[in-house]
Amino acid sequence: MCDLWKNTTDTPVPEGAIAKQIETALSKLPKTNHLKLYNSGSFFDNRAIPSSDYKEIAELISDFKTVTVESHTAFIDEKVVRFREMINPELHVAIGLETVHPEVLPLLNKQMNLIDFEVSTRFLVSNSINTRAFILLRPPFLSEKEGIFWAKKSIDFAFEKGVTACTVIPVRAGNGAMDFLSESGNFKQPKIESLEEVVEYGIKLNRGDVFADLWDIDKFSNCNKCFNRRKERLNKMNLYQKISPGIRCSCTR
Repeated sequence: MCDLWKNTTDTPVPEGAIAKQIETALSKLPKTNHLKLYNSGSFFDNRAIPSSDYKEIAELISDFKTVTVESHTAFIDEKVVRFREMINPELHVAIGLETVHPEVLPLLNKQMNLIDFEVSTRFLVSNSINTRAFILLRPPFLSEKEGIFWAKKSIDFAFEKGVTACTVIPVRAGNGAMDFLSESGNFKQPKIESLEEVVEYGIKLNRGDVFADLWDIDKFSNCNKCFNRRKERLNKMNLYQKISPGIRCSCTR
């Protein structure tokens, strides 16, 4: 459901490779306070990022205030705490909750269930590590209305388990699997208005930050008259965590 699979490898990443990538990338980027280190896998999977690289990575990121990494629940254990103790920035760990729909989550082949998410989140929170959840808006096998409902339920679940932030990701076509499901009638991309509704709902809860993933956001709108205004509205809500005035357009009548 994303493009990270394009950069995966069939063999373990050699020691030093990730640290070198980070060093090269940081040398080309402007100064900032916050850093995300998202790889095509799980940060704490030793085959993706060798733990022997942690020390060098810690030195490279020492000037940041926060660093966010992503991990599958299977790799959330004591090495997360060890990494946190090595670094100066505050550590945030993002986990793909995806959906709490009892039938759809197993069909995503995530190799994770809600108990796994709860246990991992509890472990992170108990070790004072900030946790955020990725939530899918309208994954396969759901209608638009169902997609909205279950995204809201997923936000509720994530906050109940102690996460500090949720990122709502509208599911995109274009990676092959989604296109196949679309052709068979089991998937359709959500509307930008649905993303607005879900993000509004999450922010109104006032239980933590709620963000809209704006990557390829143009794919979710068929209206040139209101798209830019809706995109800007979502961007403002991301930045300020306040509900911006709604957008009226003839396309929604």
